[in-house]
Amino acid sequence: MLTFHGKPVYLSCGHTDMRKQINGLMAIVDGSFNLDPFSNAVFVFCNRNRDRIKILEWDADGFWLYFKRLEKGRFRWPQVGDEPTMTLTGEELAVLLGGVRVELKLKRNEVLERKIS
Repeated sequence: MLTFHGKPVYLSCGHTDMRKQINGLMAIVDGSFNLDPFSNAVFVFCNRNRDRIKILEWDADGFWLYFKRLEKGRFRWPQVGDEPTMTLTGEELAVLLGGVRVELKLKRNEVLERKIS
């Protein structure tokens, strides 16, 4: 499990095109968030379906790009509002990534099978 204790965490509200790599995500951090991508912070992005997350982190001499894809469920994610970002702590990000607030996507067949059993 990744830990980001002591670093501010910025969630991108709404969805982000997951085809973007480090340079594209840096451009979002700089242009849309008005933040420095080289700062001691973590930037988190989610796709439209809310089943994939990318995390961008500067590590003194290079960038880390983490990627997580859920096989089932969805992340709870803030919609676009007045602010383009939401600030979290490293502990709150760990809870989000740990799946505590993951919504299950149940298929109709799974629901019917449970009722029959």
